[in-house]
Amino acid sequence: MSTSNPGSGSGAAPGEGGRDAAAGERTSLTSGSLPRIFKPRQTITEIYAQRLLNLLDHLGVVAQISWRTLLVLFQRPLEFRQIVYQMEAVGVASVGLASVTAIFIGMVMAIQFAFGLQKFGGMEYTGRVIGLSFARELAPTLTAVIVGGRVAAGMAAEVGSMNVTEQVDAIRALGADPIKKIVLPRVIASILVMPVLSFFALALGFLGAMAVTSSQFGIQPGFFFNSALESVNMRDLAAGMGKTPFFGYIIAVIGCHYGLQTRGGTEGVGRSTTSTVVAVSITILISDFFLTKLFMAVF
Repeated sequence: MSTSNPGSGSGAAPGEGGRDAAAGERTSLTSGSLPRIFKPRQTITEIYAQRLLNLLDHLGVVAQISWRTLLVLFQRPLEFRQIVYQMEAVGVASVGLASVTAIFIGMVMAIQFAFGLQKFGGMEYTGRVIGLSFARELAPTLTAVIVGGRVAAGMAAEVGSMNVTEQVDAIRALGADPIKKIVLPRVIASILVMPVLSFFALALGFLGAMAVTSSQFGIQPGFFFNSALESVNMRDLAAGMGKTPFFGYIIAVIGCHYGLQTRGGTEGVGRSTTSTVVAVSITILISDFFLTKLFMAVF
């Protein structure tokens, strides 16, 4: 009587089938049939098309926020206490930054213009050039870019923290409108405060330029001041200060927009803050061009 050996003959051991299958799988993986794990890279056209779509999406959301803010502008109750609080946070807290920026920008511009005009014997025109440049561009635009980055980043961080901790959802659950409670006070405060900060920066920048030209180039402060007043008129001042409410609106709306779009906890708040600073700076500079063209045509 013959006894069959499980490990001999045509039969295979129980573990051999598994080893053969694993070896065959490794062979198939190394023979060019590697499964596609990573997505193919996007082309430059696809990348920029996606960025354009993202930009249009952001513009659409900002336009929607602006329209809803306009609708709730005169609805009662008026958020007077919140507006005053935001004016203090936007304006009073930014006075130091605006002052230092304006003074040193005025001093640098005075040195550059006086040194350049000295070569052509035209140092008496330094006050005129400084007065016009500060009244039309430097005071409103630089104040909006530098102060606006700080203010908009603070708004994005504050509103973003409220959003990720579900405080915005709680406002909706209580039957209130987040646009009226959160966005509207910040927009009104920024629109009201930015002209005051810009005028303050204009005065300090002009004083800084006057001090430098008097101490280093021998230009009398009285002559510097009178020559600037002869060249700067109310139209120049209105053309510069008239842009500041638009800058205040841009700062507040973009800051609140990125705050309301924040997702992903504290990491998302950091991303929103960074994106806000970049978006506000670029938008202010782009809008400054069109506003300058508009006010030049009007005045």
